[in-house]
Amino acid sequence: MRVLAMATAVLVAVSTTLVASLPAQAAPSVSRAELISRARVWQTANNGGPVPYSQNHYWTDGYRQDCSGYVSMAAKLPAPGAITIDLNDRLHSSGIDMVDLRQGDIVVNPVGDSANGRHVVIFDRWVSQYKTSYYAYEQRSGAGTSYRVLRYGLVAGDNYRARRLLNVTG
Repeated sequence: MRVLAMATAVLVAVSTTLVASLPAQAAPSVSRAELISRARVWQTANNGGPVPYSQNHYWTDGYRQDCSGYVSMAAKLPAPGAITIDLNDRLHSSGIDMVDLRQGDIVVNPVGDSANGRHVVIFDRWVSQYKTSYYAYEQRSGAGTSYRVLRYGLVAGDNYRARRLLNVTG
């Protein structure tokens, strides 16, 4: 009986892990243009203003109002959204070089804790042909949903890396 109980516990733990990983790989595909269109929605979703930032609250669409919840919403990942470190794993994305970023790719810093360091943004386009800064959509503390010029990943030692979400097409 004890062996059966232990085997059952192991199966439950393994199946829970597999089910938690499955939605990211099984998420509906989303084109780059649709991902950007979805990202734009939160810029004016709060009575014409940006969705406010919060790690503890959910927007009306069921997604967390933090950076990874925002990226998850735009990428059609299951609500309430993957966390930043999950967006950086091989079940959600693959690593690419910064110079190879395309609209709808993400730039992520998985280092640190969620309140200090971890962050993810959605790449839109390069500011110039020199690729020294880019326009990105982000959900950030104190501002909510933003569209601005960034240099994350282009500054030595900042821990930001370019990633391509696995369900993004085109």
